[in-house]
Amino acid sequence: MTTRTRILTGITTTGTPHLGNYAGAIRPAIVASRDSNADSFYFLADYHALIKCDDPLRIQRSRLEIAATWLAGGLDVDRVTFYRQSDIPEIPELTWLLTCVAAKGLLNRAHAYKASVDKNVETGEDPDAGITMGLYSYPVLMAADILMFNAHKVPVGRDQIQHVEMARDIGQRFNHLFGQGKEFFTMPEALIEESVATLPGLDGRKMSKSYDNTIPLFSSAKDMKDAISRIVTDSRAPGEAKDPDNSHLFTLFQAFATPAQADEFRSELLQGLGWGEAKNRLFQLLDNELGESRERYQQLIERPADLEDILQHGAKKARAVATPFLQELREAVGLRSFVAQTQVAATTKKKAAKAARFVSFREDDSFRFRLLAADGEQLLLSRNFADGKTAGQVTKQLQAGQPLDVRSEDLSFSVWLEGECVADSPAFADSAARDTAIDALRIALTPIQE
Repeated sequence: MTTRTRILTGITTTGTPHLGNYAGAIRPAIVASRDSNADSFYFLADYHALIKCDDPLRIQRSRLEIAATWLAGGLDVDRVTFYRQSDIPEIPELTWLLTCVAAKGLLNRAHAYKASVDKNVETGEDPDAGITMGLYSYPVLMAADILMFNAHKVPVGRDQIQHVEMARDIGQRFNHLFGQGKEFFTMPEALIEESVATLPGLDGRKMSKSYDNTIPLFSSAKDMKDAISRIVTDSRAPGEAKDPDNSHLFTLFQAFATPAQADEFRSELLQGLGWGEAKNRLFQLLDNELGESRERYQQLIERPADLEDILQHGAKKARAVATPFLQELREAVGLRSFVAQTQVAATTKKKAAKAARFVSFREDDSFRFRLLAADGEQLLLSRNFADGKTAGQVTKQLQAGQPLDVRSEDLSFSVWLEGECVADSPAFADSAARDTAIDALRIALTPIQE
């Protein structure tokens, strides 16, 4: 059976989605989620939003608008796992586990932190002026988002590649420290979509709320038409040929048109189509493309309780993965239940002690014994003794409960009594196997308290 590729995408909840967000990230992600070989996780990154925004009302509104946008755009919540980051308490707990293994030097190199420091230095401020631990630790929270669900692929822009690489570094460090041969975390890969459109805004710069040059995605048809009317064009009059390749309006049209529609529009611009009519054509195209989705969006916005139910269902699906996995990680780092640990140790000790056994035998003119573990593995082979009585006394001493004098040497060990070596272990494959056998030996030779 082929394992499905797990893909994880986060959407920071700090603003209202616009046409650029839809064409550049939302639409291609929804299309990708329909791939039967994909196991897609989509989440509202509202903890990340707290790093950038201290306006509670804006964050709350953005969470609602972005959730409604994805659902109105066609995201199938039965096919994917769609949840709010803040509904998964395992994520901040994992963030702390990862923070404790993340190198400060690694975080010092994060682009966002370095850019803030450089800006402070340029203006004569203290290097860390205005920089919060949220901004500084942002890569660790992102690593927790990714590693909690062991995502194989993380679609990101080029400015986020470093954060995926940091998640790899932090995950590898955790595996090395606590894995004991087990790889808890899959190493994620950044998925760069070279073909994803970066749409121009009304003034030709990248469409962005920070430039206030966006075209709203699911606002009213009138608001969209008004925004399109403000797209900056050149001064060529109707009848004069226009240059489609240097027209922001044509770039926007092309992002939503079929190849045939784009070719026809290009031809009309070259033949002198007026800018006013061209803007009307763009509005008609977008209204046809987004009209039904706009209606679904408005319905969802007006019924926040339905959205809440959908997100709670998604959180339940996500936590079905996260809760048992975090328990594994807690145990790996030593955060274990005292009761469970004692019960396991007592059960193991009793079984091992009952099952382990000494086997005596004669070899030529001497007497020897073996100590066999529960599974029949030989833990010890004694030295030669002159008679069976002496060999028997040694086995009784070993079972008397006195502290064992066990001495390791390379990949084996020996047991000593009163300054003399009385038995040796076989050679093991590695030091870990040797140490495991020593632990098994101590358990086997501990008297059972009935």
